[in-house]
Amino acid sequence: MDAGPASETEWKFDVADDVELPRLTDLHGVKNVDQPIEHRLETEYFDTADLRLASRNITLGRRIGGEAAGWVLKLPARVDEPREFHMPVRRTSDGVPKTLLQRVRVHSRDSVLMPVARLSTRRIVYRLRGDHGDAVADFTDDRVDAQTLQPEPASQSWREWEFELFEAPKDLLDAGKDLILAAGGRPSAHDSELARVLATFLHSTVVSRDSSPPPTDRAGDVVFAYLQEQLEVIRDQDPRVRQDDHDAIHKMRVATRRLRSVLATYGSLLEDGDTVRMVRDELKWLAGVLGIARDAEVMHGRLMEMIANEPADLLLGPVERRIETELGGDYKKEYGRVMRALNGQRYFRLLDSLESLIGASRLSPRGAKPAKKVIPPLINQEIKQLRCAVKHARRHPAGIGDHPGLHDVRKDAKRLRYAAEAARTLGRNETDRLGETAHGIQKILGDHQDTIVTRALLRRLGAEAFTQGENGFSYGRLHALEQSTALNAEAQFHRGWHRIPTLSVKK
Repeated sequence: MDAGPASETEWKFDVADDVELPRLTDLHGVKNVDQPIEHRLETEYFDTADLRLASRNITLGRRIGGEAAGWVLKLPARVDEPREFHMPVRRTSDGVPKTLLQRVRVHSRDSVLMPVARLSTRRIVYRLRGDHGDAVADFTDDRVDAQTLQPEPASQSWREWEFELFEAPKDLLDAGKDLILAAGGRPSAHDSELARVLATFLHSTVVSRDSSPPPTDRAGDVVFAYLQEQLEVIRDQDPRVRQDDHDAIHKMRVATRRLRSVLATYGSLLEDGDTVRMVRDELKWLAGVLGIARDAEVMHGRLMEMIANEPADLLLGPVERRIETELGGDYKKEYGRVMRALNGQRYFRLLDSLESLIGASRLSPRGAKPAKKVIPPLINQEIKQLRCAVKHARRHPAGIGDHPGLHDVRKDAKRLRYAAEAARTLGRNETDRLGETAHGIQKILGDHQDTIVTRALLRRLGAEAFTQGENGFSYGRLHALEQSTALNAEAQFHRGWHRIPTLSVKK
């Protein structure tokens, strides 16, 4: 059973023990208040011993009692995305449900999730009803006794109010806030109950983990900011890959490539060259694992679209079924390989190394110099390499098919594009134009490369169909269409890319 997303519209308030309840019927739009209902709640929060989830404002709890009994995972809020997930408690297991574990594995990695805090809550709920008797909001009065289990035992207690809006105008939420403030409530100083319980332990954890380098004009800090950005993409896409969401593997793979490419271009700006080389090697491994599954996904999409556009009388034999069987099986096998990698120590240690590399923020002497002087020459080196690759590829006339020089141009164009992307914080239009130029080359030759992979599959499928007594005509026809696409891409490249400008160095 998958975790279902949920969303809330609420305000939380700290309040002293002796403060009296506000008159809730004074709120415009509230006709009556139901008799209060009391709940006794027990909540156990899970995290790693070093609080990796809480340090990222993630809470994972198991509640017993009340209407919200069950497992709850809350992630940091994102626009237009569900960030809260619920699952029922299963008596057969006290461990974290696998579905929820997969959503936080990129943070917990191979560390055990254990109880870090327990809360006992006496909750009194007042349901507010509108003119027609419909429930418009809940006002909740909580008295909480909390025990910290990790990193060390501690205890505390407090009182808090919560005002949660249902299907009612947003004005009611604002009015509820004003009423509660007037009664003596104060906006909660903590994002969650767990943040309050662990506050004394979290400060040092948050500061030491994942702190992005302060914005400066140093060249190395430009690189660290981009590395942090791409690491966040990996963290975002990891749970989506585990859920097998559409395009998640592709986005995660692109982030690994960006990281690896930028470390190649700007690695000299960082102090620890050995770590940079090790991280690049491991990123290459991860991109390779993701790439095989991605290729199967791309080929499936390409071929299904081509088949859909083919006249029915030119599809001889079970072409669609064979492609579905072949690519579906390939993707399933390679997706399994991806999941084994994402659950393995090699991947977890790569994430550790990336965080360490970014968090340390150690720069070489060159990296400590102003970005506007250091970054452009490094980009120009990538321009020079791309120019050489383009010159070599253009020596071969359009129409020869799959010359390997085109693949070299594509790789160099990607590297220039990512180098320019990392430098966008310099605010130079030249850099943006370079990135767009490189992206244009990459896109054309990326389509060309996709046809190479797809044609290899079609040759194999056609041969297999023939050996099993099927008609291979349609595979040959699809191959020819892909060949035509490749030649068109090659011709477009030869027509379009003559000169790539050099980036000037400002004084």
